[in-house]
This record gives sequence, C-alpha cells and structure tokens, in this order.
Amino acid sequence: MEKIECNDFKDTRSGFGAGLVEAGKQNANVFALTADVTGSVKMGDFKAAFPDRFIQVGIAEANMVGISAGLALSGKVPFASAFAGFITGRVYDQIRMTVAYSNLNVKICASHAGLTVGEDGATHEMMEDLGLMKMLPNMVVINPCDYNQTKMATIAAAEYNGPVYLRFGRPSVPNFTPADKPFLIGKAITMNEGTDVTVIATGHLVWPALQAAYELSEQGISAEVIDITTIKPLDEDAILASVAKTRCVVTAEEHLMNGGLGDSVCQLLCRRQPAPVEMVAVDDRFGESGTPNELMELYGLDQQHIVEACKKVIARK
Repeated sequence: MEKIECNDFKDTRSGFGAGLVEAGKQNANVFALTADVTGSVKMGDFKAAFPDRFIQVGIAEANMVGISAGLALSGKVPFASAFAGFITGRVYDQIRMTVAYSNLNVKICASHAGLTVGEDGATHEMMEDLGLMKMLPNMVVINPCDYNQTKMATIAAAEYNGPVYLRFGRPSVPNFTPADKPFLIGKAITMNEGTDVTVIATGHLVWPALQAAYELSEQGISAEVIDITTIKPLDEDAILASVAKTRCVVTAEEHLMNGGLGDSVCQLLCRRQPAPVEMVAVDDRFGESGTPNELMELYGLDQQHIVEACKKVIARK
C-alpha cells in the first residue's frame, strides 16, 4: 500500500462546532446547550449565529439533559454538550430515564474524551463512555476519527430522529478524510483493503491504524483497515465480510477494553464467525496526567502497538 501523508491537523471538537453551525442553518429547530464550557466544546460560533437557540445552563449537566428532553418533546433538536466525563457518568440516570427510555430526539455531545485530554488527568480522561452509552436501548453511538468526519457526523446526527451520543476530542489530530464525504450512520468505511489481518479502528486510533498498515505492508503483511464510525449500530456485515478473508482481527480504540468497540466485535464474532482477536485498548486502568502523545504510548494506543498486535493475532490463526 502507499503511505498516506497528512499535513492538516485539527481538533475534532472544532469539527463538531462547524457541523453544529451548518445543522443550525439547515434546520431552525436545532438548539445548542452547554454546561459552562462554550469555548471548550466549540459552540461559540453557533451562539453568535443563533443566540436565540443557544442555552447556557451553567455547571448543571443533569439539568441540561432535562431541558433538552423538554425541547425535544416540543419538536426541537437539542444538542447538549459538555466534557465526556461529566455528560455521561455524572448524568447517566437522566440520560437513561429521560432520553433513552423515552426515545427522545436528544443529541448528547461529549468533548475531551479518552486519554488525549492529557494534562487534565484521570478525573477528566473518560474511557468508559462508549460502553455506558452503547448499553442503552435506542441510543446511537458515534465516534468519528477527524475534523471532517466529525463535522459531517454532527450534521447527520441532526437529521437522525432519535437519541445520539457523539464523541470527540481536544487535541489536534490528522485531518485526512474527504471534507465532502456524507456521513452514514451505522456504516463502516474500508480505508485499506488487505488479506492477512483485519484492523478495526475507531476515533483517534484510525490514523495510527493506517500508519501501522503501511509499516506492515513494508514487511509483506497485508492489513485491511476498517474505520468504525458508528459503535452502535455496528456494521456487522462489513466486519464479517472482512474477517471471512483475513480470519483474524485487531481492534483499536481510545477506550477501556471492557465495554468498548473490541467488546462489541468479540460479541459479534462469537455469535457469527469465531476468529482470534487482539485488542489495542486500555486494560482496566484509570488515566493519569501527561501529554496526549506520552499517554497514548504509555497505554499502548499507538502505531507500534497495533503492529505488534497484528503480528500476534496472525500467529494465532
């Protein structure tokens, strides 16, 4: 395979902000709510463009979800956004009972997710959120990989009728997907075709997965890379078709091993198509303070660990 180069670096939270403004232009019912973190979740442009549709609730995430539910019941499309650790763990009861159980058209939008929060440390490094959200009936769970994909995912979430959890992050990361590619909820994207191993990645781990595939190709190993943009509903057909060729899988995610993408993939394969799996994920640990790059390397969420996992799982076939 040819090595993919990227000189464009942007944070995915800014993709959310840009997508939210576009969604607001397309639909006058789109509202934005935040819990005292307007700048951090990039809602400033929406506030400037649509001040009558912006609600600052203060540090009251549970109230924000309740207000969002009321807006949804009145026909609005509310986007409630805060840091991942606070808009999931702190507010889980409200999301479960008021949004998911009632199947309301509320979008729960989480910034500063995963280890790449960096220096903010363990309290802010939410690595359980995908598991918490995917276990809720009716909840769609989206984890885009770069700025462009996050922007398009936000627009798609506004068009979807039902609860959505949208995850994005703080650091600048490679922006490598097409700017105008429509986002299809529930559809995986094959980034590179291969025959020896399937690498199933999501979010910030898609780019390292592509770089790992190139490194492996230089060693004569053909890796198929699949970008799982939607954790739930999972694109089962795309995964099964790939594994039918390669007969082994590596999953890669910025999340705990328990409850994340790898967990969903293993459940699918156990039921439909057993195959050896290695998981590149955080193994039952909280985070700690450090730069994003330091932490991703320390916790084994980087290109080299994906390469090693691929070689290990191929040997298990």
